[in-house]
Amino acid sequence: MFSTFRLSMTWLHTWFGLVLGYVLVVVFFFGSLSVFDREIDRWALPETRFAPQPMPSFDAMLAPIFERMSPAADELEAARARVGGALPEVLPATSWGAYTTHRDPVLELFAEFAVTNNPDDPDDHVHGQATIDPRNGKPLPDDRLKIGSEFFYPMHFRLHLTWKDIGYWIVGLAAMAMLAALVSGIVIHRRIFREFFTFRPHKHTQRSVLDLHNLTGVVALPFHFFFALTGLTIFADMYLPVSETMFASQAHAAEMAEAQSKGLPFEPAGVSAPLASVDAMVVEAKRRWAARGMPGEVGYLFVEHVGDRNSYVSLYRAGSDRVTLIGQAIHFEGVTGRVLHEEPPPTVVAGINDYLTGLHLQHFEHWPLRWLYVLGGLLGCVCIATGFIFFVEKRKRQHARAGAGGARWVDAMAVATVAGMVVAALSILVANRLLPADLEHRDAWEKGAFWCAWLLAFAHAAWRSAAVQDARLSPAWREQCCAIAVLAVAAVILNWITTGDHLWKTLAARYWPVAGLDLALLVVATIAAAAALALGRRERAAQRAHESGHPDARQVTEDAPEIVRA
Repeated sequence: MFSTFRLSMTWLHTWFGLVLGYVLVVVFFFGSLSVFDREIDRWALPETRFAPQPMPSFDAMLAPIFERMSPAADELEAARARVGGALPEVLPATSWGAYTTHRDPVLELFAEFAVTNNPDDPDDHVHGQATIDPRNGKPLPDDRLKIGSEFFYPMHFRLHLTWKDIGYWIVGLAAMAMLAALVSGIVIHRRIFREFFTFRPHKHTQRSVLDLHNLTGVVALPFHFFFALTGLTIFADMYLPVSETMFASQAHAAEMAEAQSKGLPFEPAGVSAPLASVDAMVVEAKRRWAARGMPGEVGYLFVEHVGDRNSYVSLYRAGSDRVTLIGQAIHFEGVTGRVLHEEPPPTVVAGINDYLTGLHLQHFEHWPLRWLYVLGGLLGCVCIATGFIFFVEKRKRQHARAGAGGARWVDAMAVATVAGMVVAALSILVANRLLPADLEHRDAWEKGAFWCAWLLAFAHAAWRSAAVQDARLSPAWREQCCAIAVLAVAAVILNWITTGDHLWKTLAARYWPVAGLDLALLVVATIAAAAALALGRRERAAQRAHESGHPDARQVTEDAPEIVRA
């Protein structure tokens, strides 16, 4: 099919990058935002703008809240459909959980409830969730959207496509295509060291975007490869669900054997029994962690077989001072409070897996490394975006002469995916500050603002892409950059007006979750405005050259040999 291996890799790199690049740029962008998802939550929820808190008293505060929790309405509706009728008036709680991090002022509570009348699935269950202020136990309204952790973060790995988990599969396919694109890109660009130092911004558009594509791809190559690979390994159980299909019985037996080896009851006894003081268990867990040279707070608290004689409590140390996601657990017998099992250090294989997972999810306390993550993710966005632009620039004159519309629609998709994605992300922040606090289904309105803005960006990009049909630069790039600049500034101003937390106040108080996002929005506005001005100059120069009958053919001719070799 191809005369050389390098040409075959060029084809692979071009078409894999084009077809799945639209997914990858979304994954990279929202992955970058997810590095500071908790901080974005603080900006979006002014009532949570206070210092992070340790795990509060279980006995005095959390236990009464857990006892009042109920399943989510949508899960109850789905359970009724599974059962084919009414559910029991009371669904018994089977497990409770509480989770916090060093960046979370609020506390997440989770509960699982047994659906006892499903004959097809005796283990059927539904879930409930609550977010509370750990200082006083006051619940936050359940229709307040945590834009960072509940919207931007899931967009990064499942695109909010939940039917049959199709979003996970699309992102997994894109990650595999990215690995192929990285390897093929190395084969194509043999002068990697030279391209590390080569960027000619004042050259012809086709040349300068290819330089930037090569530069960003080479600089962040280890970052891109590592995150694509670890992202696949994190969801390996979903992509290869052998433990749920081919080896379901063996997996169940392994879980039972593991619980037995730790002395943890696998099934409830069916006999009611009260829970001992969990606060006393927390004190003992902290003492044992300190004795092992790793003092710390509880990050995750879990109660299994709630209200049963076989209940047990698992306390996980907050592992923010380590790369691994959570610390080693200590398990207590629920009715007596005695220690059942103290997790030993992980094996080599488990330790490597925990390390890679923790490095990808980055819940550790290392702020400079977090910013490097953001930089790496944004470099990935630039690499993909410049790949789109190079594809269009290389073909638009040929397509214009032939009357083909391929370059036009690739450019429209690129504008809508790259610039439109940023417009949508800023629109949800603006909507968050404009919508009334007591608006019913407020979270749905915010999500609607995001999707409507992105849809409008796509319609605008398609409408304005007619210029590409004439081998010119689409004005949609410049116009959407202007929209980004306006929306970013508007978000900062609206935060000031609606909360009183203007930039000088948050900087003086060193409240970085809000101050940092406001500063980032102003930086985005500055970059977008500069890009709009630069694109405007290029549009005017190209228009003058077109009208004079002397397009910039000289630069194209100069650059052609290098572009062909690339």
